[in-house]
Amino acid sequence: MKPIVRVAATLAIVSLVAAGPAAALACTGITIRPKDGASIFARTLEVAVDIESNVIILPRGKESIGTAPGDKPGLRWKTKYGIVGANAFDLPVTVDGLNEKGLQIGLFYFPGFARYHEVKAESVGKALAPWELGAFLLGTCSDVKEAVAAARGVLVGEVVQKDMGFVPGVHYIVTDAGGNGVVLEYIDGQLKVHANPLGVLTNSPTFDWHMTNLSNYVTMTSRNIEKIDLVGKEIKGLGQGSGMLGLPGDFTPPSRFVRAVAFSKTAVPVEKARDGVLQAFHILNQFDIPKGAARGIEHGKEVADYTQWTSAADLTNRRYYFRTFDNSRIRMIDLKTVDLGAREIRTILMKGEEQIEEVSEKAR
Repeated sequence: MKPIVRVAATLAIVSLVAAGPAAALACTGITIRPKDGASIFARTLEVAVDIESNVIILPRGKESIGTAPGDKPGLRWKTKYGIVGANAFDLPVTVDGLNEKGLQIGLFYFPGFARYHEVKAESVGKALAPWELGAFLLGTCSDVKEAVAAARGVLVGEVVQKDMGFVPGVHYIVTDAGGNGVVLEYIDGQLKVHANPLGVLTNSPTFDWHMTNLSNYVTMTSRNIEKIDLVGKEIKGLGQGSGMLGLPGDFTPPSRFVRAVAFSKTAVPVEKARDGVLQAFHILNQFDIPKGAARGIEHGKEVADYTQWTSAADLTNRRYYFRTFDNSRIRMIDLKTVDLGAREIRTILMKGEEQIEEVSEKAR
């Protein structure tokens, strides 16, 4: 490991440990671009406690009020574009969503590094809670350029999320139908905007650290290394995958980031958007965390992260797909067919029992 990267890795580990048990939350996001020009963003959501997600449909014209520190009323806005996405704790905002213009925004846990704006009394009317920024941007912006400009015009404050009991540290991945992508992070009270050409995101540490860390894996390739000559001795590779030997396989954010880049950028290109959606779900199978594989102690009790749901957003064709821990069947909402002009927020339950098809009678 390079000296600079080694120091950064040490600092990151110290920060993650200092963040405490809640730092166990894990999410992985990737971007797939089929040959037909479609843009597909897909992600997992992992947490040890059920955050009670459902898919919600936020209509155009919805009036919302943000939350400032101290639970004071903050920014007021009206939704210009309809939104479909997954919420948490029955809140009227999305932690992962897609709007009718093909803009996607996902919140990813970012413990130990997020530090939001200081909101002074005279600026309360510009304030949002961290979990409200995504819905605000989706409701008022049509692409990444507009979203970045809008994010620069508001304040994201240190607001306690009541269901969690603390200020959730998050960063945001923003992608549009034109294939543009950025990561938004709040560091030392300032908004940092990072270009994201790879379309990948995990959790802590900062996005630029993850990009630097890729330098440690420049020798990896999807092509097998058949053999090498070692002082006259021929050493042969063992089976498929020798080009990726040494790829980190654990569930930490740095390791998942490297794997997400490796798998999404070496995947064989598919023809159409639907194929890209299915490819994204297959790739994210590699990041599925079974209960018990990632454990920690929280409030004196042992908890275990697991993959609660996986989603994919077809930004080009305006379709939102999801599957859950309880039901691995992929379900889809087409934004072009749902009524985005309805008066009220509507909910589609995500949970449901796994369906097992018996095919005994089909035996020949």
